[in-house]
Amino acid sequence: MDKVRAAAVEVVYDVFENGAYANVALVQKLRKGDYSDIDRRFMTELVYGTVKAMGTLDWILRQYVSRPVSKIQPYIRAILRVGIYQLRYLEKVPAAAVCNESVEIAKKYGNAGTVKFVNAVLRNVVRNPEKAVLPDGKGKATQHLALSSLHPEWIVRQWIKRFGYDAAERLCEFDNAPAVLSIRTNTLKTTRDELLQALQNDGWETEPSTFAPEGILCRGGHGSLDSSKLLAEGHFQVQDESSMQVAHVLEPQPGEFIIDACSAPGGKTTHIAQLMQNKGRIAAFDLYDAKLKRIQENAERLGITCIETIEDDARHIGERFKGQADRMLVDAPCSGMGVLRRRADARWRKTEKGNAELPALQLEILDGAVPALKTGGILVYSTCTIEPAENQEVVTEFLKRHSEFVLEKTGLFLPTKKRPDEDMVQFYPHEDGIDGFFIARMRKVK
Repeated sequence: MDKVRAAAVEVVYDVFENGAYANVALVQKLRKGDYSDIDRRFMTELVYGTVKAMGTLDWILRQYVSRPVSKIQPYIRAILRVGIYQLRYLEKVPAAAVCNESVEIAKKYGNAGTVKFVNAVLRNVVRNPEKAVLPDGKGKATQHLALSSLHPEWIVRQWIKRFGYDAAERLCEFDNAPAVLSIRTNTLKTTRDELLQALQNDGWETEPSTFAPEGILCRGGHGSLDSSKLLAEGHFQVQDESSMQVAHVLEPQPGEFIIDACSAPGGKTTHIAQLMQNKGRIAAFDLYDAKLKRIQENAERLGITCIETIEDDARHIGERFKGQADRMLVDAPCSGMGVLRRRADARWRKTEKGNAELPALQLEILDGAVPALKTGGILVYSTCTIEPAENQEVVTEFLKRHSEFVLEKTGLFLPTKKRPDEDMVQFYPHEDGIDGFFIARMRKVK
């Protein structure tokens, strides 16, 4: 039995049957086994590719089986998904190898009948590909775009309505493109130029970000981050370019008291600390102690000592620190619709109902947290989504409720590519080439 394919099946099973995050489950699997670089790349392709394409793979599977996909034994379903992904999307992988190895894996999880079922289905896919030709795209059909771009149909329908078909198609293409590794220089220990040189000396293919002065894009040559001595010694932090904009918009100063209301996993928190030169105080809130420990671990690795982690609901911050904070970041829980390319499984976890419930929570957090700000204090609200209901509409409603706040020209505070005319900044993946992010800066005037 092919150990790489078998491991990929186990990760896919874990994602869809146990709710595991694909990136976390994959890293755990890779760490447990002795895999070559080629094996690691192949397993990563199988896992991320299968998870991204789940909806389309199930549609294809339905063309070859009479029973509902939901009625297929979970492990057998995972085997078929991984198998069909290889047959449909990996042209260089021999079909015979896919079928034979899938059958061997099925022997571990099923009986003679299920083994024959796997064999029959996959060989039918190979022999009769015409049975699973995608619906016609004439007239720019929603179902065609959803299946061909590996996205849920309801998401595609919303994007077509908001952006138009062509822009929705570009947005889907962005989500499916490999995400470039983006890192933030820890300016408390080094400079970007020094880090660029050190990384290149280690064989990394790097270039400076044009969006963030600390940012570096890593195109290749870096291998597993686990083996990076520069990362272990705290010379950089993994963080996307769009996320790096937020701390600059907050504009923290040395010696100030800053509150990060929804701080985990801590990328923005530690960036704030850098911009403060590690001088002052940051109160970092989160509901879960395990997530706060990750912030503490990153802060220790980066040499940051000004962060105090607090396990509490962000809606209670105003009561705890009434009128004390100089600045506050509310990086609110959101649908994450702007960062789908980085989270292979996220597109299948979202629901219209779940997204619709988020603005109420976002407003509750803002309402409960902002009493902690001093008069003259700065509030930055951010999300990693492109949904107006969670972004512009939340800020507009918040300002209606809180006459003591005024909206500032957020675009003026971006670090490099300023947008002086924009009161609120929305980055769109298909337009800006970075993850979708929203940022609004407000000042408490009374």
